[in-house]
Parts: sequence; C-alpha cells; structure tokens
Amino acid sequence: MKKNLLIPVIFSSVFTVILPANALETRCGWLVNPTPANWYLKDTDGTWTLSLQGGYQASGMENIPDLDGPEYVKTNGNYGYTCACLDVDTDSNQMRITRVQNTQQLSLSTCEQDQNLPPW
Repeated sequence: MKKNLLIPVIFSSVFTVILPANALETRCGWLVNPTPANWYLKDTDGTWTLSLQGGYQASGMENIPDLDGPEYVKTNGNYGYTCACLDVDTDSNQMRITRVQNTQQLSLSTCEQDQNLPPW
C-alpha cells in the first residue's frame, strides 16, 4: 500500500503546477528486524532496506518504537517481525527507505489477510 502526496507549486499568478512530492509516502507491510541493526520493510512493491548492520541506515530510525507484545513475532532472540505502516521518504532505484518519519504497528492479521503482500 503506497500513498503519494502532491504539493502545489505556484510559479506565477497565471498558472499553478502540481508536482509530486518526492518526500512522504505511507508504506505498509511486514517490518522485519531479523538481527541487530538489520531492518527491512516487505510491501507490495518488494523489500525496502531501512538499515544494514555496519552500513546503511535511514535517518529517523528512532521513530520506530520498541516493538514487543502480542503483535510482534520473535524469531531470533528479541529480533523478529511485525505488521506496520511507516511514513517514509524512499529511493526507489535502490529500494531504500531514506527517512522514517512515523511508524504505526498494526495487527499481524492485517498483513496476513492482505493478498497483495508476500506471505510471511
């Protein structure tokens, strides 16, 4: 699920041009943290990298809350996955999330029932 925002830009009093915002998108899917500092979001468009241990890290990672509780599946100690929507900036050429603005954890059943998402 992806939502692009449009930003109106006024160049003169004669006309208005609408340009796509290269900024905020809402992406929903499987938020995966399999091992320390490795984070991915698997949505309908593929797997997006948020962070790689010892390497790339999107700004705003602090906007991902501590994930725990019944809607978080632990697969490797405290590491695992959940279903979430993130408000993000992306680099679609590299399939990277470049900035995380907000994160909302969803029920696991939300992603499980979405036929457009890859199964976990």
